[in-house]
Amino acid sequence: ACCAIEMIATAASRYDLARFGMEVMRPSPRQSDLMIVSGTVTKKMVPAIVRIYNQMAEPRYVLSMGACATGGGPFKEGYNVVSGIDKYIPVDVYVPGCPPTPEALIYGLLKLHRKVETQSIAKVSWYQKGASEFVPVPVLGPDIFDPRQIQMIREHTLGDAAKQSASGPAAVSFTPEPMSDELKSTLEAARQRYLAQHMKQPA
Repeated sequence: ACCAIEMIATAASRYDLARFGMEVMRPSPRQSDLMIVSGTVTKKMVPAIVRIYNQMAEPRYVLSMGACATGGGPFKEGYNVVSGIDKYIPVDVYVPGCPPTPEALIYGLLKLHRKVETQSIAKVSWYQKGASEFVPVPVLGPDIFDPRQIQMIREHTLGDAAKQSASGPAAVSFTPEPMSDELKSTLEAARQRYLAQHMKQPA
């Protein structure tokens, strides 16, 4: 991602992120307290990101860097692109830009410093009695459906299972819904356009 180039520049000698005590990039989430999410986030990446977030020890923070991680960016209309990582894990600081400049990233990190300094230890969730909050990991099927529809899919699945258990064991059958004449004509027109554009005979 282009945000990674700006992050590398931020950690290099010109901007010297080490001045703020944040120069060490840990290879393990169990040793990290800040996750920086940058670049385009796809639906296949969401489960891995959530798992990494759950593996981080408290206190843990998330910084969303750039337009792609925050809202999908220029690829937000893609069928496989998530329009914001904050739909799946809590985000503490947003750094806008495409990509954000090193100055913007440093400013976002300083804002996170201010948030940590002004937090009341009596009110933060990770200091309360009981286990830390566990973020559910989205389950992606072979068709890469939208993780935001998991609750609806789960309800339909449980409803179908309840109906089947009430009626006893039975073979599962699937009958495809017949296409309407309008859909058939639309598909045929698209097929003819494709053939006309790509299957021209050489002169």
